[in-house]
Amino acid sequence: MKPFAFALAIGLATAPVVPASAADITGAGATFPFPVYSKWAETYRKETGTGLNYQSIGSGGGIKQIQARTVDFGATDAPLKGETLEKDGLVQFPTVMGGVVAVVNVPNVKTGEVKLTGEVLAEIYQGKIRKWSDPKIAKLNEGVKLPDAAITPVYRSDASGTTNIFTTYLSDVSADWKKELGAATTVSWPAGQGGKGNEGVTAVVKQVPNAIGYVEYAYAKQNNLPVALIQNKDGKFPMPDDESFQAAAANANWKSAPGFGIALTNQAGEKAWPITAATFILVPKSPSDPARTAEVLKFFTWAYKNGAKQASDLDYVPLPEAVVGLVKDEWKKITGKDGKPVLGM
Repeated sequence: MKPFAFALAIGLATAPVVPASAADITGAGATFPFPVYSKWAETYRKETGTGLNYQSIGSGGGIKQIQARTVDFGATDAPLKGETLEKDGLVQFPTVMGGVVAVVNVPNVKTGEVKLTGEVLAEIYQGKIRKWSDPKIAKLNEGVKLPDAAITPVYRSDASGTTNIFTTYLSDVSADWKKELGAATTVSWPAGQGGKGNEGVTAVVKQVPNAIGYVEYAYAKQNNLPVALIQNKDGKFPMPDDESFQAAAANANWKSAPGFGIALTNQAGEKAWPITAATFILVPKSPSDPARTAEVLKFFTWAYKNGAKQASDLDYVPLPEAVVGLVKDEWKKITGKDGKPVLGM
């Protein structure tokens, strides 16, 4: 079953966050990991009988839901800072890594045929480069027939961790972008058209000729959208895949930020994909219903142990075993009223 077809089984983004049964887990947030969470949930229900009602509503919505304690866990691609985690009484941990890619809808253009630099991508989204025939694009794409047509940049209309990843990258590579717009879950887009969720951006790009958008790679792959190659820090144009995502995370220091909230954008390495990121889960540090939080941790324990192949098949990168060990150590901070870890560790 394709992940998008599974949306009804784990809860529509527009539906109330209500568990399918008392035993089911409820979560809400990032659309970036929705395909892999869907697949994991499908298999986990078959193996354990416990379902997952996950609302793919964007990172901003997921953060609000867990802050309000209306779900068992929140999901975000924009990791919260240590002071926010402390203030809201939350524990944060990563689940998988993946890549954000630039998808295009240009006649007769296939994946890998268009090359862009980060600076050019920033200027497209700033509305400074307006046509595919612009000299800056032409210089990067000698021999590629691109139309003398207006570019429609497509962006996330909702508060989005994918946007945070994308704008963090643009801030890394463009001083003008950093100064004028910065990195955040939402920015004041100077040009283009919005779409809600990775799903919405995918749909708009497919519908609008000569559009460009940014989505998590699984959405591009499953919708057969051509992907532009982006120059990395070493001046190379790697293909987005699990190898290039792993290369970007190769030297990551997961202990360097509270809640593992590190950035993997614009990393060095010839094979590194420049817009790589982890995605994160948020759970209460002192849950009012420890048994439900324990069920969440059991689900992700299962996913770490059994979900690597499904993640890889969807072009996500499983966490290294050493990082999984660090995550499980972090879980010891999640305690019930008796002060004991909810998983009894």
